[in-house]
Amino acid sequence: MLDKSYLSGSVGNQSAKEIAKFDALAEQWWDPNGKYKTALAFNRARLAFINEQIQAHFAGQNRENKTLSVLDVGCGGGLISEPLALNGFDVTGIDASAVSVEVARRHAIASKASVKYIHCLAEDLDPLQKRYDVVINAEVVEHVPDQQKLIEQCCRLVNPSGILILATLNRTVKSWIIAILGAEYVMRYLPIGTHSWKKFVKPEELVEWTGNFQFEPVEATGMSLNPFSGNWYLTDSLAVNYVLSLRKS
Repeated sequence: MLDKSYLSGSVGNQSAKEIAKFDALAEQWWDPNGKYKTALAFNRARLAFINEQIQAHFAGQNRENKTLSVLDVGCGGGLISEPLALNGFDVTGIDASAVSVEVARRHAIASKASVKYIHCLAEDLDPLQKRYDVVINAEVVEHVPDQQKLIEQCCRLVNPSGILILATLNRTVKSWIIAILGAEYVMRYLPIGTHSWKKFVKPEELVEWTGNFQFEPVEATGMSLNPFSGNWYLTDSLAVNYVLSLRKS
C-alpha cells in the first residue's frame, strides 16, 4: 500500500526535481567507476562511524539476542542499508525514488542481503504501528522542502531506547567552496547541481529540531577527503560534511 504512484509527483515533503535528478543517476549507485565513485569511498568512512555509534549505544542493553531494527530514510541505491543488513541488522530502506529503490532491490538480491525496500516517504510511515531501534537519515535533509518536518518525523520513528543518526552538510563558507565549487564544478566528484548551499543544515539546527522530541547529541564527526589518495577520513571539524548521533535524553 505504501508504494504509491503519486510519489513521483509533487505531493508530500519532497521535490519532484530532486527525485528526477537521482532517478537519472540511480543505475550508477554501485558503479566504482561511475559518477558516484567518490560517494562510494565517502560511504565506507561514514559507515564505520555509524556502526561504531550503534554498537556503543546498545552495548549495555539486555535485548535477549533480539535483532536490532534499522530504518534508512532516503536509502537511495542501498549504500547504507545493504552493508548494515549484511552485518546482521533487520533493515528497512525507504526512498522517494522508485528507480533507486529498484536498483537497491536488485543489488541486494545479487549480494544476498536481506533488506526490505519500500518506495515511500518518511511521512507515510506510522510511528504508532512501528518504531525502530536505529533511524538513519543520511544526505537527505538537504534535498527536501520542509527540512524540520522530515527530521521531526524521523524522531517519531525512533524507539524510546533507540538512536537517531543524521548526516548532512553544514551551511558554511567552507562548505560552499569545497562541496559546491570544488566537488561539483572543479573536481566533478558530483554532477553539477547535486546540492544547493542554501539547503545545507547547521548542526545546531538539527540539535534544536530533535531537542523538541527530547533527543540529545551523543557524538559528532566531520568527514574530509584526502585529494591525493582519494580516501575519506573522520575529522573533528564539522564545517563541511558531518554525522551526528542522538539519543533520547
